[in-house]
Amino acid sequence: MTTTGGLQAQVDWALQDAAQRTRLDTAQLRVALAETVTWPDGALGCPEPGRQYAQVLVSGYRIRITAGSETLEYHGSVRGQVMFCPASRIQPPTAADPRM
Repeated sequence: MTTTGGLQAQVDWALQDAAQRTRLDTAQLRVALAETVTWPDGALGCPEPGRQYAQVLVSGYRIRITAGSETLEYHGSVRGQVMFCPASRIQPPTAADPRM
């Protein structure tokens, strides 16, 4: 897996967060997916019920980390920090973003 500088920083942050959430050492976690994507709107593929979002394409990141049998997913834009996205709210990106 190759990552750009911005994506690598987001992966590092997601690994630290996943280690705290799972109470595992980062060495026990595996990055299953780390990619630049285009999200269909400001929800970044993780909409919160009852909220409205800007209807504009957003360049960002999707990171998936496995911790044993558990999978944690993180979404974000290139302008901010990735955030943990609960499985019940995960929506797919519009496409991989080859420009990044």
